[in-house]
Amino acid sequence: MQRSYYSNYLNKFIKEDTNKILGELARHHNHALEDLQKNAWIKQIDILKQAFHNYKEGHIFFEFAIPRMGKRVDNVIIINDSIFIIEFKVGSTSYDNNAIEQVIDYSQDLKNFHEGSHTQKLFPILISTEANSFENKIEQLQDKLYKPLFANKNSFLNVIEECLNIGQEHNICPLSWKDSIYKPTPTIIEAAQALYKGHNVQEISRSDSGAINLSITTDRINQIINDSKETNKKSICFITGVPGAGKTLAGLNIANERMNIDEKEHAVFLSGNGPLVDVLREALTRDEVNNAKTKGIKLTKKEAAIKTHAFIQNIHHFRDDSLVTNKAPVEKVVVFDEAQRAWNQEQTSSFMKRKKGQDDFESSEPRFLIDVMNRHEDWCTIICLIGGGQEINTGEAGLEEWISSLKNHFQDWNIYLSNSIVEDKNYLREDALKEWLNKNANIDKNLHLSVSVRSFRSEKLSDFIHAILDIDIVRAISLYNNFLKNDYPIFVTRDFDKAKKWLNSKSVGSERSGVVASSGAYRLRPFGINVKNQIDAPVWFLNNKDDIRSSYFNEEVATEFDIQGLELDWTCVCWDGDFYFKDNQWMFRKFKGTKWQNINKNIIKSYLLNAYRVLLTRARQGMIIFIPNGSTGDKTRSPEYYNETFKYIREIGIQEV
Repeated sequence: MQRSYYSNYLNKFIKEDTNKILGELARHHNHALEDLQKNAWIKQIDILKQAFHNYKEGHIFFEFAIPRMGKRVDNVIIINDSIFIIEFKVGSTSYDNNAIEQVIDYSQDLKNFHEGSHTQKLFPILISTEANSFENKIEQLQDKLYKPLFANKNSFLNVIEECLNIGQEHNICPLSWKDSIYKPTPTIIEAAQALYKGHNVQEISRSDSGAINLSITTDRINQIINDSKETNKKSICFITGVPGAGKTLAGLNIANERMNIDEKEHAVFLSGNGPLVDVLREALTRDEVNNAKTKGIKLTKKEAAIKTHAFIQNIHHFRDDSLVTNKAPVEKVVVFDEAQRAWNQEQTSSFMKRKKGQDDFESSEPRFLIDVMNRHEDWCTIICLIGGGQEINTGEAGLEEWISSLKNHFQDWNIYLSNSIVEDKNYLREDALKEWLNKNANIDKNLHLSVSVRSFRSEKLSDFIHAILDIDIVRAISLYNNFLKNDYPIFVTRDFDKAKKWLNSKSVGSERSGVVASSGAYRLRPFGINVKNQIDAPVWFLNNKDDIRSSYFNEEVATEFDIQGLELDWTCVCWDGDFYFKDNQWMFRKFKGTKWQNINKNIIKSYLLNAYRVLLTRARQGMIIFIPNGSTGDKTRSPEYYNETFKYIREIGIQEV
């Protein structure tokens, strides 16, 4: 990926012909060059040349890549020991909040993901060319990342020089800085938007040796699809991975790459996760409308939604459409996200009888979905994204049903799966199915994503939460002390107000924070935590800090059903008496009527355990756990339901707020 469209030393930049600079910018610009963009560049070049006409030192970059967001910052200027991240708003007469947030986000991206910027001074500057001068106060937002500064076309240089007057440190080598490692970790929403705009996975994902390169998995899947196409074979691939490893990103990338409509190779991304589908569709739709607006194109939200809804679909709607015809679907490549959550035969038959009036439907959802794709006379490929230990709802079949369906009904299909499926009990528990797979499937380690990149501050978060839930306290303490304590903030509190205050203090720019709790956490209601109140997922995940329904306000609470497959930067995980620690084991309960009832079925226990696994692995940057004190005057909130859990969390080393 081209890091910048143009770069040069400041003293050479000011002497270079403007048309030559403009030509260099245009040459690297991948999209149609609009007059608006060309004129903005000309104005930027003019302002910057005037500002730095006496400068002998420094380096300038135009359109510097911000991979996580699939965007480019207008300018990065390095002078001595300081990095200036500059966002121009040519012609603007005000310092718009969205633009302020944008330049903070760019700076945060460099701070978090660009190795050369981790320990350097970063100054975000918003230049609204026609705005009034602004009296800036230079203050740090975080360690060496400063609060945004504001300037117009005339005051810009003064702002730069005020920053340069701060204590001198070692000078930065601009070329070494440019070439230092980038480890971008996009949210799934950012990734979907970037891929949909035409960026590839290499541009927005990490490629360092410390993380699994998603492109390796993508390349392998594409090879399988091409082989299936060339040999007229039907194939099914199972991609596995730990929570946050990028399974959904890989799936979106594959679906996006294989939308070769001209070659009659339609592809679709399918998910049974309603909130995920709704949030991604809404995010893509809003982005399409905004992009069109910036280009002066009139596009209604309804028009944009038609296209985005074809790219990402609810798996149940895909299933229902296939009930009314025996024809093969138009799609040759389908990606099933969270395929382990597809329904078993009992759940599917019950639904079909109750909702569709079909009394004789005797198929599980996996078997039916394979059967639908099997209608193709030539070739097709199914890609199943599988999370181990992620089943959280009644009737979710897990991986067993997919493998059983292949074994009993579709033995002519080519099966490709990761080695973890036959080695890790969290994916497949039946030894007979593992034995069958060892003889009949192609096992490939490149189909497993083993490193979590969601929590980019510590890739060991998933292992840590796994150890906590397995009551492996020695391993949990070791992981916490060696990998999380200094890099990934985790705190515990018994005061919900303190938890919310901590949460609000952490979110910078557009970093998103929110409160999450188990869907069975009914006795948190005295604190205003009402899990029975259904959130509007797109609003909660996408709307800004001014909307009381958004996650930022800490008023509406997301459950495991709302947040699975999605993420926040910072979370408050609220812990109730449905799942609590006692006598060195977990106790499982549900609240019914006016009292708690013990859960005895192992499958229901596993759903609850997985619910807390989901909740505790949603935060990219850090979390605070709220465990109430309980109430001696309320039998449903007895202190015994909370105290031992709190003690256990503290014993691991997590500090109290």
